[in-house]
Amino acid sequence: MKSIGIIANVKKELTKGVVEEIIRWANKEKLSFFVCEELTSLIGHKEDSLPADKLWQVSKVLLSLGGDGTLLASARAVGKHETPILGINLGGLGFLTEINSSDLQTTLSKLKSESYFIEKRMVLEAKLEGYQEFEHFALNDIVIDNGGVARLFLLHLYADEEFICSYSGDGLIISTPTGSTAYNLAAGGPIINPRMNALIVSPICPHTLATRTVLFSEKETLKVIVELDSREAVLTIDGQVAFNLKSGSSVLVRKADHTVNLIKFRDRSFYEILRSKLHWGARPKIGE
Repeated sequence: MKSIGIIANVKKELTKGVVEEIIRWANKEKLSFFVCEELTSLIGHKEDSLPADKLWQVSKVLLSLGGDGTLLASARAVGKHETPILGINLGGLGFLTEINSSDLQTTLSKLKSESYFIEKRMVLEAKLEGYQEFEHFALNDIVIDNGGVARLFLLHLYADEEFICSYSGDGLIISTPTGSTAYNLAAGGPIINPRMNALIVSPICPHTLATRTVLFSEKETLKVIVELDSREAVLTIDGQVAFNLKSGSSVLVRKADHTVNLIKFRDRSFYEILRSKLHWGARPKIGE
């Protein structure tokens, strides 16, 4: 490893100190480093900065400092290029960013000696039928909802052109296994091991007693047709990028050809993180 890129949430209190510590380490180890442009107002190094979506060109690995939202943005910046990403948590739950800043020096040592493995995570590709230039990727989920207006609308779901069902409700979540512990979980969907490949479709507040989450094969292409009145629905990519949809819009979702490559260490498993961060399987405490 000869170079690293750094993307960080500049609003986090710990960001400046942690980034400066990483830069000192990089200089000591004679590694090249590059930072996203947003960081220069905080730490300087303008001559070593690039737009976030260009860092993959000069970096062997990418360090993503912040929370899960920062890692999702980092994955989108890397795009199809599959540069390995190490998520470092600077506060909050940090389900995707498993490494805490307190473990930074140990983590950097393992990174330098390449004592890690790459975990490939499935990515969703979203397209709008009839719009060739519309192509977006999601590590967590693609959501179609009513844009905050408290009125039901209809969504018609197809898999490989076969009609599956129609949903009347507040919207639909199409999630990866990585995103199964995000909005999908809050909507009552299942927890899926992120090393699996599947498309998870969970309705948001469906106006029926008979609708449940459905899992589809990674080989299937889903199509969601929006039916509503004069209002517009909203298509959201990983909770960060949004587009308005009109009635009749047809959204195509499939497994992308590339993966997001996350740097992992063998001292923590997915199930341990479920237990420690989501208190999975914990018995309720009586009388407290």
